[in-house]
Amino acid sequence: MGQRTSAKILPQQLCEPIAKYCADIAQCNLFNDAVQTKSNDIRVIELFAGVGGFRIGLERASERYKTVWNSQWEPSTKTQDASIIYQKRFGVEGHSNVDIATVPIDEIKTGHLLVGGFPCQDYSVAATLKRSGGIEGKKGVLWWQIHRILRDSKKPPKYLFLENVDRLLKSPVKQRGRDFAIILASLSDLGYSVEWRVINAADYGMPQRRRRTYIVAYKDGTKLAKTSIKSEADKWILNDGILAQALKCKLSENAKKNEFKIEGDLIKVTEEFNKDQKNSPFFTAGFMSNRNVCTFDVDADYAGKKLTLGELLIDEKDVPEEFFIDEKELPKWEYLKGGKSEKRKTAEGFEYNYSEGPMAFPDYLDKPSRTIITGEGGKGPSRFKHVIKTKSGRYRRLTPIELERLNMFPDNHTEGASNLRRAFLMGNALVTGIVENVGRILEKWI
Repeated sequence: MGQRTSAKILPQQLCEPIAKYCADIAQCNLFNDAVQTKSNDIRVIELFAGVGGFRIGLERASERYKTVWNSQWEPSTKTQDASIIYQKRFGVEGHSNVDIATVPIDEIKTGHLLVGGFPCQDYSVAATLKRSGGIEGKKGVLWWQIHRILRDSKKPPKYLFLENVDRLLKSPVKQRGRDFAIILASLSDLGYSVEWRVINAADYGMPQRRRRTYIVAYKDGTKLAKTSIKSEADKWILNDGILAQALKCKLSENAKKNEFKIEGDLIKVTEEFNKDQKNSPFFTAGFMSNRNVCTFDVDADYAGKKLTLGELLIDEKDVPEEFFIDEKELPKWEYLKGGKSEKRKTAEGFEYNYSEGPMAFPDYLDKPSRTIITGEGGKGPSRFKHVIKTKSGRYRRLTPIELERLNMFPDNHTEGASNLRRAFLMGNALVTGIVENVGRILEKWI
């Protein structure tokens, strides 16, 4: 038997204490490992599933979402912690823990909606497609596995909901925006219209400052695609699109609008798109149909309650001693967190000037947290790990439960892995409240 996570509270309704919110979403109901779907259910395929952030968000948004097939495999890792936790929470039925590239298309169950967060690098298409499989770079292969499923499935998903880092719109450095152009062009060639937004979860009242690119796509012929094409692109981006309805936005002050068409086959896009230009042509929000792009910068339009780091903390008496920082170690933390302007030497003996600004030490409790990173765990001093000062005056790191709460996961969702790995898994996860908001709007169209 697996356990299925459920919740009744929506992110925009978070007027109750965060502890109650986390308690509610931790309520679990036993369910049969065989996923049962009804005719009105939305069948979901979850790729690069991690510990199930998309699944948690969607299933909180609507009972209609049913994940029928999911894949989580971490290369070069002996213990597959994320896969183990996923199966423990949701059951083994429909779960794949092998390299997605080795999974035949006919073994992937059909679904209405494909979701996932995929690595952000090396999307270029090699010139010798047959020899290389069409990809350069190990990480980028994972995007092309999404492409393979959409291209080769007898009944490809009509809707996509994807997440990536915000720099996706600007990579690689030597050809700004090329990677995103490849993604848009390849989706357009497969018959999808696409909208995107760079969203900071904290701008919508959620407890972590985490900027990510969210992509929603829909197949030509669907009611959603037909409606989007009939609408003016500006209006779709600002008011009528899925992301605009889920997370309201407004035009940024002094925003510049960019409209263009992505020309050429994928190899040409790889080699020539935005070549020798310093800036990416993509802004923080946009829409693409038939390779025609409209994009501009937007800001969040939100005036509700905003959660803070301090609201998520567990009682000091419940914090294990290992998370408290020894007073003798504090100077090391203070140095790493502080501003610097000093001379340093490379391993080869080259001397250079190094400088960086100060970071908050300890972290502010009356604001959303900084972004959790994969290196959050472990006792060693670090510039990027969160450190708070307790009521008793002691300094400590954040516990796994607190990290889960910052991503709006149920308490102890990652229990079973080591504390170090639990922190890593949350550093790789997304803020599930974003998924829930988008899922509620998308559900109306599917």
